[in-house]
Amino acid sequence: MNITEFAALAGVSKTAVSRYFNNGYLSPEKRAIIEEAIRRTGYSPSETARGLRTRRTRQIGVVLPRLSGESTARVVDGISLVLGDKGYRMLLANTANRPEREVEYLDTLRQSGVDGVIFLASIFTPEHRAVLKSMHMPVVIVAQQYDGYSCVYHDDLGAARDLTQLLIQRGSRPAYIGVTAQDQAAGLARREGYVQAMRQAGLPVRMEDMCVSGFGIEDGYEQAMKLLQTRHPDGIFCATDSIAVGAMQACRELGAQVGRDVLVAGVGDNRIGQVTATPLTSAHLHYKTSGQEAAQLLLRLLRSQGSGVRSVCLGYEIVERASTSGRQQM
Repeated sequence: MNITEFAALAGVSKTAVSRYFNNGYLSPEKRAIIEEAIRRTGYSPSETARGLRTRRTRQIGVVLPRLSGESTARVVDGISLVLGDKGYRMLLANTANRPEREVEYLDTLRQSGVDGVIFLASIFTPEHRAVLKSMHMPVVIVAQQYDGYSCVYHDDLGAARDLTQLLIQRGSRPAYIGVTAQDQAAGLARREGYVQAMRQAGLPVRMEDMCVSGFGIEDGYEQAMKLLQTRHPDGIFCATDSIAVGAMQACRELGAQVGRDVLVAGVGDNRIGQVTATPLTSAHLHYKTSGQEAAQLLLRLLRSQGSGVRSVCLGYEIVERASTSGRQQM
């Protein structure tokens, strides 16, 4: 059965049927008539034919830094919920935290005919800028702000500032373990939040108390070992939960009790920090919501509803656990 035959059977115009299957506007009455006809006949338009008519593949490319990270999984879960409900398929590209692969995958998706791209970004190089500029399709960026593109990101500076203030209020003068400042969100913004809180409290900001780490648990462990053996901090604010878990491991190996001798906090509120021997104080970031918001933004761009660039900044909640609360009981 083709669309003309189906429209005649349903008693509506071919235009109305086309609008229905392409998420266009229809009155509730006509939508109900078409849905009843679909129920009776099982009619579904050919995806190939629809793609030729609309130049749409109903496929969305999602470029992500790693498959193993919990935060990434939560973002992808949110994207999947929205796109799946609208009949879109995801094409996942895992870059293994390598910026050059991000550029390669973005270029591949540019040529593949996907309808749009959701990019879980970390850093932006001139190569990133060039390939993004060449993409003649909607792009939504997650976790970073980038001029000229719709973005969904977190208040990384605010979360870092509030966590550092909490560590100070609990009686510590925290050191800092962060990530590369090339990462505008997890690196630069969270470091700035730490610096702001220290200065507001009248505490010195010393470069020797600030380390740059990789993103993994082992990276946090290595940097915390150096800090604990040379600077002997009574608090450590970490840019991610994984780094913080590594720092807590270093504390235990050196005989320091987390939550009493050394207070530790991270960002992300991932499960790994909730189930450690001393549960981790963290800032809960709404990763799943960021995926949902990004997918909805992209679909809005595909429907051409509204114009211009839209940015969505998501809030956070500070979740205090034993890694910072023990000193209050002394």
